[in-house]
Amino acid sequence: MVYETIQEWAIGVMGETILKSEFKSTLSGDYLDDDKTFKLDSDLVYYSELLDWTIYVPRGFETDFASVPRLPIIYSLFGDKAHHESVIHDHLYRILPHLCTRKEADQVFLEAMKARGKSWFIRNAMYQGVRMGGKSSWR
Repeated sequence: MVYETIQEWAIGVMGETILKSEFKSTLSGDYLDDDKTFKLDSDLVYYSELLDWTIYVPRGFETDFASVPRLPIIYSLFGDKAHHESVIHDHLYRILPHLCTRKEADQVFLEAMKARGKSWFIRNAMYQGVRMGGKSSWR
C-alpha cells in the first residue's frame, strides 16, 4: 500500500491518528537594536495537523510577533501572548503564501495557540484580529 501522507500512514499502520499539532522545538533568539524585531537563533519547528505538514522556520528569520495595537487595554489583554504561534503565522504569510491560503495560515495560528494551551478567549480574539487586520500583510 502506498500512502500519500504521514497521517494516512499513521492511520493505516497504527489504526489511529498519532500526529497531533505541536511545536517540535522552542523559540530562541534575540531582539535587534530596534527592540521591535526578533531574530531567531535556531530553527522553530511546528507540525500542523490542519495542513498535515511540518513547518520549519529557519534560524535568522525576523519577526515582529503579533501586531497587537498598542492601546492600553487591548495590549494588556493580547500583547506578548503568542510568540511561538506568531512566528509560524508570520512565516506562512511572508515566506510560504504559495503553499497555503490566507485563511489556512490564520487557522494554523489558531491551531498553534490551542496546541500551546492558550485560553479560548485569547485564541479566538487573536484569530479574529488576524482575520480582520491581516489582509494588508498577505503576500
